[in-house]
Amino acid sequence: MRAAPRILARAEHVVSRADISPNALKVLYRLHEAGYQAFLVGGGVRDLLLGREPKDFDVGTDARPEEVRALFRNCRLIGRRFRLAHVHFGREIIEVATFRGGGPAQAGDARADGDGDADDAAPGDANVYGTLEEDVWRRDFTVNALYYNIGDFSVVDYVGGVEDLRAGVLRLIGDPAARYREDPVRMLRAVRFAAKLGFRLDPGTEAPIAGAAHLLEDIPPARLFEEVLKLFLAGSALPSFEQLRRYGLFARLFPQTEDCLAREEGGFPLTFVARALANTDARVAEGKPVTPVFLFAALLWEPVRRRAAELEAEGAPPLEAMQDAGGEVVSRQIRHVALPRRISLPMREIWQLQTRFAGPPRGKRALRLLSHPRFRAAYDLLVLRAQAGEAVSDLADWWTRFQERPDAQPAPPAAGAEDAAADESDETPRRRRRPRRRGRRGGRRSSAGAVAGGTAGPETE
Repeated sequence: MRAAPRILARAEHVVSRADISPNALKVLYRLHEAGYQAFLVGGGVRDLLLGREPKDFDVGTDARPEEVRALFRNCRLIGRRFRLAHVHFGREIIEVATFRGGGPAQAGDARADGDGDADDAAPGDANVYGTLEEDVWRRDFTVNALYYNIGDFSVVDYVGGVEDLRAGVLRLIGDPAARYREDPVRMLRAVRFAAKLGFRLDPGTEAPIAGAAHLLEDIPPARLFEEVLKLFLAGSALPSFEQLRRYGLFARLFPQTEDCLAREEGGFPLTFVARALANTDARVAEGKPVTPVFLFAALLWEPVRRRAAELEAEGAPPLEAMQDAGGEVVSRQIRHVALPRRISLPMREIWQLQTRFAGPPRGKRALRLLSHPRFRAAYDLLVLRAQAGEAVSDLADWWTRFQERPDAQPAPPAAGAEDAAADESDETPRRRRRPRRRGRRGGRRSSAGAVAGGTAGPETE
C-alpha cells in the first residue's frame, strides 16, 4: 500500500498565484468551478518552488479531454493515441492532461518528464485514465511529480519531491534500471534536468546509466535529434556535454566526435567544443537567438577536418576534400542523430567556407565571400577555431581586418560562436532554382551543387 501524500498548506510553500500565468489560472479556475479537480503540475510547480520563472504551465485534471474541450471554445485536442487538450490564448498554450492510470509510464509517455515535453503514448497504453495518485507514478522524476491544488492552494507530494528539491537531488520514481529499459531517453532527461537545475543524480538513479547507455541505439534518430536540441539549446549546453561524456552517453549520440575527443592533442578539440557550447549558453543567458546549425557545425567540425585532411593527403583538392568529408560525416551521423536538410545543408556550406577562406582570397573574390549568406556563421567558426588553438589565427585576423576596409560591407563583428544564429532566421535569402535539364535521368549531381542550392528554413526551437 502506497503512503499517503504530504500536503503542504499555503503557508508552507512559496508558490504564489501572482507568479502563475493569468491564462493558466483561468483554466484552473474554470475546471474547478465546473466541479473537476484542477492542479498545476510538473516542471511549472518545480520551478516556482525553486524561485525560478517556469518555461510553461501545464494542468492536470480528472476531466476527460472532451469535457475540457466543452469548457473552452479556444481548445483543441491533439494526439492520436495520447489525447491532450491545448487551450489557446494567442501565442500562449496551456496544456491540459487528464490523470493517467495503468501503471508506470512507458516509452514515449506524453507527460512522463513533467517539463512540457509531450510525446505520443506507447502502443496499447493510450488514454488509460486514472486518479491523481495513479498519475504521480507515471512521471519520471520526483521533483517533477508535484501538484499545486487551485482548490486550496496546497502542494501535493506523493514521492518526496519537496525533500529532493531542497537537497538538490534528481531521483527517478520506481526502479531506475527498469525505467531506463522502458525508455532509454530517460537517461538523457536525467542529464538534462541535472544540468539545468544544478542538481546531482541520486546514486540509484545514476548507477545504471553507464551499463544502459547502449540502449540509445534502439531510439529513432529523429527522436534523438529533438532531445539533443533540448540538451544543447536551453542554456545548459556545457554542463550537459560534460555529464553526457561522464556517463558514456555522448558517444552514443556523436560517436565520430567522441572518437576525436579521445585522441585530442594539446587540449584540441575538447577546448573547441567546450567554447562553442559555452558561447551558446552565454547567448541564451543574454536572451539572444540560437539555432542548431552552428551548434552541429561545431560539434562535427573535428571529424570533418580530419577526414578532409586524409582526402587531401590522397591527392584531392582542398575544396573537394572538404565537400566529400562533410558528406561522409553527415551520412554517418544521421544513423545516430537525425539532421534535417534545413540543418545539414547550411552546415556543410559553413564547413566549405573554411576552405574558401584560406589563402586568403583577394579582390572581388573576397568581397563576394563577404556577401555569402553563411559568411557570418563561417567567420564565427573560424574565430572559434583560432581561439581554441587551431593554427588559423593569422587567417582569422586577416578576415577581421578585411571587414573593416572602406570598400567592404562587413557583417557585424562576432560576439561569440553563436552569432551565426542571425543567419539562420526567416530572413535568410533564398536562391533561385536552376531549371532542370531535360533528357538526362539519374545524372549525378555534385556535392557542391547540392549544397549551393540549399537554404535554411525557419527554425522552430
